[in-house]
Amino acid sequence: MFDTMTMTKVIGALCGSLLIFLLGGWAAEIIYHGGGGHDDRQAYIIEVETDEVVEDVVEEIDFAIVMASASAADGEALWRNCRSCHALEAGVNGVGPYLHGVVGRDVGAASGYNSYSGALTQVADVWTPENLNGFLENPSAYAPGTSMGYRGMRSVEDRANLIAYLDSIDN
Repeated sequence: MFDTMTMTKVIGALCGSLLIFLLGGWAAEIIYHGGGGHDDRQAYIIEVETDEVVEDVVEEIDFAIVMASASAADGEALWRNCRSCHALEAGVNGVGPYLHGVVGRDVGAASGYNSYSGALTQVADVWTPENLNGFLENPSAYAPGTSMGYRGMRSVEDRANLIAYLDSIDN
């Protein structure tokens, strides 16, 4: 009753049906969703009156307290983010200036490095831990127009650890 030709026809019919269903689903997706990604915006918003006012409270962390408990050993692991553009040896500049002795150094005063953007000297005179903290958090927001392309370090503990490490390498 079932020979090879009959089995081939049955399997071919199943594969053909599956192909038609897949193509139909694909066509329906294009028709109903416009062929692009789904837009998660709502078509309308219902305003609801409430008596409560919810405020987002952003807790401000005192950097001096975080800096007092910073670990230079943990900051050494964070140095790998800076290594591609900066060097720790005095006088050895890369894409960016060397960072040996950066804590307490005048801004724009790395010897042999002449590619400062000028935006840094407008916001600070000396690289204090507080100035480095602000700069490392978001360089382009701290010094608009800076040529540093780093996006920033979000964790205040990480920034404090990195600054402690940079401060420890020049004794």
